[in-house]
Amino acid sequence: MSFSAPHIWPVLMLCASNIFMTLAWYGHLKFKGVALPLVILASWGIAFVEYCLAVPANRMGQEVYSAAQLKTIQEVITLLVFAGFSVFYLGEKLTLNHAIGFTLIVAGAWFVFQGK
Repeated sequence: MSFSAPHIWPVLMLCASNIFMTLAWYGHLKFKGVALPLVILASWGIAFVEYCLAVPANRMGQEVYSAAQLKTIQEVITLLVFAGFSVFYLGEKLTLNHAIGFTLIVAGAWFVFQGK
């Protein structure tokens, strides 16, 4: 793998977009007293930023990655961001089963990147 801009910028943008995506999808769980329509509108606003990062990241990324590789990168980032979010924001604990499941997904990601 190269560390050139076309290789790195899409990954960095997908990392940022995933932070917004996770916040949009799960951030409201700490605010169960807020009305659902308001939560939906707030989540849409946050998700808009996510799309503004993810769409160009995928467009740029396809210069050097296949669509399957881009999706795999995004899924691995999602797992990492979500694991940190669930521990530090939601106060949940990760278990051995989570670690095993995440490891199997990362192993699958490794196979996607073989043979390009």
